[in-house]
Amino acid sequence: MVTFFDELVSQTAKTHSDKCALIYKNDELSYSRLDEKVSRLAAGLCSLGLQRHDRVAVFLPKLPQTIVSLFATSRAQGVFVPVNSVLKAPQVQHILNDCDVRVLITSSDRLKVLQPILAQCPSVQHIVLIDKLPEIEPIEVALHSYQDLPSGNLPSAHRADNDMAAILYTSGSTGKPKGVVLSHRNLVAGALSVSQYLENTEDDVILALLPLSFDYGLSQITTAFLCGASVVLLDYFLAGDVVKTIERHQVTGLAAVPPLWQQLMKAKWPESATQQLRYFTNSGGAMPQVTLTQIRAVFNQAKPYLMYGLTEAFRSTYLPPHLVDERIGSMGKAIPNAEVMVVREDGSECDPDEPGELVHRGPHVSLGYWNDEAKTAERFKPVPAKLAGLVLPEMAVWSGDTVKRDKDGFLYFVGRKDEMIKTSGYRVSPMEVEEACYQGSNDIAEAIACGINDAELGQAIVLLLVKKDNVATSEKDILNQCKKALPNFMHPKHVEFRDALPRNPNGKVDRSALSKEVKDKYQNV
Repeated sequence: MVTFFDELVSQTAKTHSDKCALIYKNDELSYSRLDEKVSRLAAGLCSLGLQRHDRVAVFLPKLPQTIVSLFATSRAQGVFVPVNSVLKAPQVQHILNDCDVRVLITSSDRLKVLQPILAQCPSVQHIVLIDKLPEIEPIEVALHSYQDLPSGNLPSAHRADNDMAAILYTSGSTGKPKGVVLSHRNLVAGALSVSQYLENTEDDVILALLPLSFDYGLSQITTAFLCGASVVLLDYFLAGDVVKTIERHQVTGLAAVPPLWQQLMKAKWPESATQQLRYFTNSGGAMPQVTLTQIRAVFNQAKPYLMYGLTEAFRSTYLPPHLVDERIGSMGKAIPNAEVMVVREDGSECDPDEPGELVHRGPHVSLGYWNDEAKTAERFKPVPAKLAGLVLPEMAVWSGDTVKRDKDGFLYFVGRKDEMIKTSGYRVSPMEVEEACYQGSNDIAEAIACGINDAELGQAIVLLLVKKDNVATSEKDILNQCKKALPNFMHPKHVEFRDALPRNPNGKVDRSALSKEVKDKYQNV
């Protein structure tokens, strides 16, 4: 029985010792070898003085060492923090400082990129490099080789399944990304629920295509390891690479977000790459019907699973494959071992077809936001309906998403209560994009970012700017500035310069009015 995150490897190694756990390019790693590597690195982390609940950031592309680092941190009783490999130095700096990361595991090329910001990350005491030590200016942080760490003693302290296991960073509608704290119970319960309705077995070969900093991407690893399946690691670059990888390794399970699905459907798919696929899943935004039709035509032997989830509760709903044609546009119903409610502002249950906020309760509900009581109190509240006699409240996640439930209990997405932008499967805070404009130039007086519907991206970013007097900043200047400061998925698709922005009676920029205006303007673009 699996109780803790790292046991997804150790327990499966006992029952599937020689089974292939990881595939990366031409290399395969069995569960027993993976378990050995996890224990070795865990002992190495302990030799650095890692204490229970210390944070270890992993800033790497999707490599076997990345997987080993996550599980080794857990085995050493630390808390792993997967950092999206496409982030730029300022975003990584925020994560390292926000949760006081003590150990950073990365590569020499990434260390060179991070070197300018390390002096502003006082909590980082050790950097472990998976390759050779680079030739760089001396830094105050201790550098170590991943291969040559001395062996320390693994911790013997008892732990509970509600202990912290991971912190995943996700953007909200305001400010910088927040760290969602996940327990061992959250991660194991999520793997149990998802693998149950996907009917995963040891015969599955699952392609890990999404970032491991996504709960959706991490879920490909946890569900596979729980069942003794094999995982193929691949960072997405070209659709053709995905086709070749699926064909070569005879992948049976594929997960993606709508913009990625649309890119994949532009590739040529031979039958040798499609007929063995048993299922495909979608989350991170509603799947356009035309795209779903294309995917089903290409993977005509595969079952479609349309899902809804949020990092704060891992996964919430899914629509069974046999109902995809009958319940068009539906998010389905709650996943196993979860309850999903639709409630009014006062917490009372909505009537059928009445829009309300989606509230999720169950073992997937996370431990809140790291070191942020105010934001945690906004999103994590007691379950609306409490049984008489229960004194202690049970906490639920109030999603911020407006949905409605039909008379048969099937859920449908209506919209969001905030101005968060969902682009390329990522949640982007408008303020993150706006801050990049202010920080990179003294020419901008005001900046507002809005999301508009986009056929390929889900939502595209529109940037509205007011220049200071007598400056000559151009659209090209702004785009170059964004490229330097922000990862690709945060780059605006449209940039507009305006003389002034509309304001509400309080004198603040009227974001709602601007959002409606740009959505109307670009709806047919």
